[in-house]
Amino acid sequence: MHLIHKTRVAVKYFSIGVALMCYSSFYAQQPVDYVNPMIGTSNFGATYPGPISPRGMASISPFNVAGPKNLPLEKDSGWLSTPYVHENTFLTGFSQVNLSGVGCPELGVLLLMPTTGEVETNHLKYGSTYSNEISKAGYYSSTIDKYNVKAEFTTTKRVGVSKFTFPKGKSNLLLNLGLGLTNEEGAMVKIVSPTEIEGVRSVGSFCYYNPEDAYPVYFVAKFSKPADDFGVWKKPATYKGVEAQWMGYNGKTRIMKNNTKMVVGDSIGTYFSYDFNKPETVEVKIGVSYVSIENARENLEKETQNKSFDKVYKQTKNEWNQLLSRIKVEGGSEDDKTIFYTALYHTLIHPNTLNDFNGEYPEIKTGKIGKTDGTRYTVFSLWDTYRNLHQLMSLVYPKQQSNMVKSIIDMSDENGWLPRWELNSTETFTMVGDPAGIVITDTYLKGIKDFDIKKAYAAMLKGADTIKGNPLRNGLKNYIEKGYVTTDEKGSVSTTQEYNASDYAISLLAKELSHHKDYKRFKKRAISYRKLYDKDLQLLHPRNNDGSFYEPFDPNAGANFEENIGFIEGNAWQYAFMTPHDIKGLIKLMGGKKEFTNQLQKVFDDKQFDMANEPDIAYPYLFNYIKGEEYRSQKLVQQLVKEYFKNTPDGLPGNDDTGTMSAWLIYSMMGFYPITPGEPNYTITTPMFDKITIELNSEYYQNKKIVITKETNNNDNIKKIELNGKEFKGYFITHDELVNGHTLKVIQN
Repeated sequence: MHLIHKTRVAVKYFSIGVALMCYSSFYAQQPVDYVNPMIGTSNFGATYPGPISPRGMASISPFNVAGPKNLPLEKDSGWLSTPYVHENTFLTGFSQVNLSGVGCPELGVLLLMPTTGEVETNHLKYGSTYSNEISKAGYYSSTIDKYNVKAEFTTTKRVGVSKFTFPKGKSNLLLNLGLGLTNEEGAMVKIVSPTEIEGVRSVGSFCYYNPEDAYPVYFVAKFSKPADDFGVWKKPATYKGVEAQWMGYNGKTRIMKNNTKMVVGDSIGTYFSYDFNKPETVEVKIGVSYVSIENARENLEKETQNKSFDKVYKQTKNEWNQLLSRIKVEGGSEDDKTIFYTALYHTLIHPNTLNDFNGEYPEIKTGKIGKTDGTRYTVFSLWDTYRNLHQLMSLVYPKQQSNMVKSIIDMSDENGWLPRWELNSTETFTMVGDPAGIVITDTYLKGIKDFDIKKAYAAMLKGADTIKGNPLRNGLKNYIEKGYVTTDEKGSVSTTQEYNASDYAISLLAKELSHHKDYKRFKKRAISYRKLYDKDLQLLHPRNNDGSFYEPFDPNAGANFEENIGFIEGNAWQYAFMTPHDIKGLIKLMGGKKEFTNQLQKVFDDKQFDMANEPDIAYPYLFNYIKGEEYRSQKLVQQLVKEYFKNTPDGLPGNDDTGTMSAWLIYSMMGFYPITPGEPNYTITTPMFDKITIELNSEYYQNKKIVITKETNNNDNIKKIELNGKEFKGYFITHDELVNGHTLKVIQN
């Protein structure tokens, strides 16, 4: 080849390379493009692959957990808390309101299902396999195999938008109000016209608690094409005896054609039928509300009127991208970015919006309708989220976090008590402890102060000091007098530790507000777990009412969510170090730094560490408290991320707990963690990206952004940390130092 030809070829390929670089830069993947909602749909992650807008009220999920074809992961065969399981194959519709990453069955109702041919109302008969699933942030589609129907879905904040492409011939859209994930029954439906349905479905009894607090979800459905034929079905209970002899419809489904009257029952639904002479598309918009049918209709009209499916999806995708872009990561693999941005996506689902477009929402307990100018949030799984999720919101989405705290305070006004595990304005009282005050303190001490702190502080004191009729703190009398909850109460050691954590938060806030007596009192109460310490075992040991240690005691009992004396969802090992506010005190109890390190390492060596649950979630970071042992934290965190978080349906270690596991991952990949709930501090480990840029909200923070970088040399251990170009001593950084700094650099050996 002649030299001149080589030069021309080089120039040609250089030009192509530049063009490709420009093209790839122009069309570079945005954070939203990395979201894979399939992550967590297996291994009991309890996420779903269907669309939701950020913090949305409406969400759509394929519902594949009903019927024997889905055994063993079928909703009535076990404790199944999700409308979709990746391994299952039999679809019975698409639910319009759902929960993500929770541990108990609830919602998963208003099932919309396309079919063809004659109308069939039995979900076990009209159900189908499905294929060609596509799942993105704000979008889901699949093919319903039995009917050759393409189903596509997107959402606004309060409206689910569906698009079905039918083949030529008779087609149907079924709205099943009997089937659902909830434990509750009962619905009302009315066909308003050949293009509109309105109704209500009863839901509630989360974790089988408080069935008397069942509540309604209202809906209005509008169809883009008028039905050629429509009707309502109702299947009554089966009666026996004399009455049954007269009931021609006993236990049989009644089809009420062209019915426009209100129909009430447990197993009811509607059908809209079409006779297409060519392939056709029908769009369905379903607005929901927890206040009224009128509000559901207004939500639908205000959010989706005159908007096509594609326009709604584009808006929702853009909203997701704006929020996800608050954190930009560079370096790492494509899978690293996918698990990171999917985790961030999962943290932006709950707490979610409760108020309607007009600001109205149902108050907790009172039965009244409240109104807000901001956002009234709901789904506060606080036993989980107080540990890391709300800290992440304060840092990256402080306006949302402010509204969450305002919602919590308003609930205490309405209910008389701060919430523990609130769901759609019902208090489920799931789990133990009094965690809301920790979230309030943590938020306030991070400089987010645009809420009524005096009212919040008074509510925190009420929960901490009221002995009689206190729904938040069982066993409080013994806790105050003895320093611990006794074995008379469920999970006595765990509960003591949870009260300690809450009391420590109260002490921090009391100090900030110059309530010096309260500060001293609650600081002392916060370390009372020490009275449960068993020097022989080097573990916390439940005590009886007479002060004796409970026997026989097996420190290993309680793993894998088994019930045991003393602990909630864990055992003595998984709670041994759940005292992040008093690690120095625990080191002393254990006999010094070496003994502390050995005992902590033993948790991991003996496989007692449970990545799938909250009590020990901060353990990998605790080696940072011992000088010279910090490398253990760096190594452990990276190992755990690699082992438990993947770009696959089973890519979560278990239940996402409304984003708590995802928040752990986000922090771990960014290289710092909020080690002590309530305290505005972080501990540092190795970032898993070359560069991380966190955008800050100017309403709350002076700096525009934080930039975290990593310099990698021969091995993974951290050699030096620099803040704003100057060496930073130690592995702990305050919130103020972080947000007021510009660059944090981690240099490895």
